Amino acid sequence: MKFSKQKQAVSLPLYQAFSSPLSEDPNHALVSPLRFFSAVSPRLCTLCAASLLLLAGITYIAWPSEPDLEVMRVRLDWIRVRTSPRFLIDISLYLEVKIINGDVYSMDYRALDVAMGYRGRALGHVRSQHGHVRALGSSYVDAELELDGVEVLNDVVLLLEDLAKGTIPLDTVTEVDGRLGVLFFGFPLKAKLSCEILVNTNNQTIVRQDCYPDELSNKQTLEDSIAGEQHRASTR
Repeated sequence: MKFSKQKQAVSLPLYQAFSSPLSEDPNHALVSPLRFFSAVSPRLCTLCAASLLLLAGITYIAWPSEPDLEVMRVRLDWIRVRTSPRFLIDISLYLEVKIINGDVYSMDYRALDVAMGYRGRALGHVRSQHGHVRALGSSYVDAELELDGVEVLNDVVLLLEDLAKGTIPLDTVTEVDGRLGVLFFGFPLKAKLSCEILVNTNNQTIVRQDCYPDELSNKQTLEDSIAGEQHRASTR
């Protein structure tokens, strides 16, 4: 008995190719992603770099900075040293201080304090009233120190040597404490200026004066010495 094997043909579904409407348009061109980004990247990088530079420039200009101080004029009215019965110093000194605001915002300062000392020892200080400095402007403040009968205890030997030379070195520290107004916010500001003044006790004149920012000085500030003197006076 023989069995015959019959092969059955499998029918496959028919597919019809459809042409894309984009491929029929002769004016349409396909651009690869790599070519697209290579064409856009230089422009985008240039734009980003320019934006960053502009932002950095605006931040640099608008960022608050400390005010600058300049001693425009110093005038010595008189200085006297009394050696009997105690070593006392009488002095009258006038200073004209210029406050420079380099920011694009106005500044209000609560006070301007000028302290005077002899060889790092505090003699006294004067404090002016509050004021206002406009944006990118300056203001002049007058400060007059009048000390009468300030006793010198620790530097008597040095004072005698200075009197023999005819000159006495004085130290002044000018400090301004203010606030910078930016919209509804405020930034505290502070600046110091130290000066070394050499006065002639014979003709009552100023021989030399050197002023520099207080950050350049490694000596103890006169404010600390004054605070110590006031603390000792309050505990007596």
